[in-house]
Amino acid sequence: MIRTLAVTKNHEVVTGRPLDQMDRKEYEWIWADFSGPTPEEANLLDAYFHFHPLAVEDCLHTLQRPKLDYYDETQFFVLHALHPDTLEAVEVDIFLSPSCIVSFHQDHLQEMDDAWERVTAIARGGSLASFGPSFTAYTIMDKLVDQYFPALFAIEDELGELESQGEERDSIEDMMNQVFALRSRLLRLRRTVVPMRDLLYRIVNSQHLEKHAHHAYFSDIYDHLLKLTDMIEADREMTSDLRDSYISLNSNRMNNIMKTLTVITTIFMPLTLIAGIYGMNFEVMPELGWRYGYLFVLLLMLSLAGSMVLLFVRRGWFK
Repeated sequence: MIRTLAVTKNHEVVTGRPLDQMDRKEYEWIWADFSGPTPEEANLLDAYFHFHPLAVEDCLHTLQRPKLDYYDETQFFVLHALHPDTLEAVEVDIFLSPSCIVSFHQDHLQEMDDAWERVTAIARGGSLASFGPSFTAYTIMDKLVDQYFPALFAIEDELGELESQGEERDSIEDMMNQVFALRSRLLRLRRTVVPMRDLLYRIVNSQHLEKHAHHAYFSDIYDHLLKLTDMIEADREMTSDLRDSYISLNSNRMNNIMKTLTVITTIFMPLTLIAGIYGMNFEVMPELGWRYGYLFVLLLMLSLAGSMVLLFVRRGWFK
């Protein structure tokens, strides 16, 4: 599907007109949005707009890393949207020139719909004029970056819940699984945000952008990406702290179990020795014929066990 928005020389807005019925010379600038285009529609990138073949090739072969290439008067951007469920990157390509902007994406994106509505409303208000393509590119990038925040906020909410559940010792294994799942999601998010941050840094410091009137707007997007990067790194550190805390808690719990088992084993060692000696099948052994020998051995074993328990208590082994 291709939707078009064009501003005439008189700043009148025309929408929905097919490209084959549009003469670019009659318009101040146009925006063509390719959403899940067919092969015939994708061919218009070359047949109608005459973009550079390398840019068209990158556009048709996903998934490219976010980048910015220059071809004569056309700037080619590769941007990444974010899938809300999987947090996987979704490629959005933009061709930007003084007289047109073309956005190209294989999947339907709500961010593009939001950008389309905003640009259309501003264009009809007569506020875009000759800087329409640059402002449109900014709007698209801004909407894409804005969608990064809800995904990160959702992760932070889950981290907060995990942190509040830290005292529930019976659920350590489940918590560890959740922590590793959150770290995986943060990594996927970071793989999208950091390349976009580097791209916006290049855009902001590009000499090609100085002729546009929206340099400050792109700087604002860059600031948002810097904030996102800092938040992601802070969340990754928090997951590391939670992971270390759970590992320490689990180790302490295991140490307590091993200490208890060791104490029990130590108490029964002399008792086992006595029982083992009198369990030998020799005919001549001392006290075998004594009437109270069995009772004496039991009392001896109980006395030994009690004495050892008192000794361990005084030394704090049961704390």
